[in-house]
Formats: sequence, C-alpha cells, structure tokens
Amino acid sequence: MALKQHKDERIRFEQQVDNSRSFVLPFIEHTKQLAKGVRVLEIGCGEGGVLKPFAEKGCTCVGVDLNPIRIDIANELLADEVKSGNMRFIYQNVYEESFLNEFRNFFDVIVLKDAIEHIPEQEKFIPYLKNFLRKDGQIYFGFPPWYMPFGGHQQVCHNKLASVLPYYHILPKPIYKAILKLFKEPDGVVTELMEIWDTQITIERFEKIVRKSDLKVLHKHHFLINPIYKYKFGLKPRKQTALISWMPFFRNFLTTCVYYTVG
Repeated sequence: MALKQHKDERIRFEQQVDNSRSFVLPFIEHTKQLAKGVRVLEIGCGEGGVLKPFAEKGCTCVGVDLNPIRIDIANELLADEVKSGNMRFIYQNVYEESFLNEFRNFFDVIVLKDAIEHIPEQEKFIPYLKNFLRKDGQIYFGFPPWYMPFGGHQQVCHNKLASVLPYYHILPKPIYKAILKLFKEPDGVVTELMEIWDTQITIERFEKIVRKSDLKVLHKHHFLINPIYKYKFGLKPRKQTALISWMPFFRNFLTTCVYYTVG
C-alpha cells in the first residue's frame, strides 16, 4: 500500500523541506559552510523541497530532473524563489553536452538525496560529477543500502503486504518479479522496481567507487533508523552503532540509510 507522500506531491514537498533543513544541511555543514554565494546543484531534485533550505541560507540553487512533471511542480511550489533568481529547475540529462558546457566547474556542492540508487552505471556517473565541481567542491549522497529491509523501494507497492514485506527484493530478479506479479502490482511499479534491482548499491561498492574516482570520504553517518522514517512511520531517527557500522557487508542489512560527503 503506497504511502500518502507517494501520491501527494505537496506532502512529499513539505517532508523534503523539513528533512533537508533538519538533517541534510546540518550534515553538509560539518565540512562545507552554506551561505550566500555558494552554488548548489541537486540531481534528481523532484519537487525541489530539498533545495528550499539551501536557498534560505542564501545559496544559488539549480535542480535537475528527468521527470518534466516534477520539474513543473517544483517551478510552481517555489515560484517566488525562481522569480528572485536564487533557484532554477531544469528538465535535462546531466550527460548532455549543453548541460556540461553551461555548468562545468560551477558548483560548490552537489546533492544526490535518494537518487544514486536509481542511476545506472554508477562507476561512470560518480567520477563524471567532478566535472561540475569548483575547487574544494563537495558531493553529498544520501541513500538506502541495497540489502536493508526495504532497499528495493518495495514500499511503493500498491498491495499492502507487498509494501511491508522486508528483504524479498534481494531474491534473484526473476523470482522477485514473479512475487510482484503474484501480488498483482501494476506494470509501472514492477518496471520501476526492476530498474532499482539493476542499479542496486551497497555501502562497500559505493565506497569502492568513491576511491576509484580519486575522491575522499570527508564525512559520513550510518543510520539504524532513516531520518525520513520520521514522516513515513513516525519513528525517531537513530544513528547506527559504531560496531555495526564497522562490520563490512553485514552492516547493509541493518542500516536503513547512509549519508556521505565526498570531495
């Protein structure tokens, strides 16, 4: 059974704003001061809620997304910020030459909040992001590790049992797909979840890609309880224990979200 924020863009927007203000910004500010003149890019910006607190700090913000409907919603919900010139939303693929030419070496901070797990060829994509960074620029990633209970994003399922059943997304792809069909999930939902199965990312693989990209981890938090679960399930955010966070592979099963800044 999909949650109300999966169906109502205004609710989703307000949750994005509050989560960004309460958790994402404070995390980034451990390693980068956010103030007037700082240029911020969010890839996979959706309705733009994550960027609103950055704009409140005086940052110049650009959001890009491959969904034109969500870009239209962002322009509507943040019309005042767009009109002021502090915020801009673009429907475009960041691999396009025109985007690269316009924004090469332009941004101080790049934000990917719940986005990297949707992006294919992450070994190519993460080092490509360096093209957009100014000197001493940083990239923020927030994502659910693949092996966590709902790392397949199955919470978007329409069937109530399918949406709350943990861990079955880690089954072989044909079996996972067959279960979704058994639950009579719409073709669109099945396609979306199969795409996430293909782009699955673990803590270990993410850190390996960062190292191979000649980037360094500047700051990280692992969460036992994802901060976004405050809105979804009424659960209080909770950091992962140091012992679990240290344990390779096993930590993925018990860590519902990770935050990283790299540069």
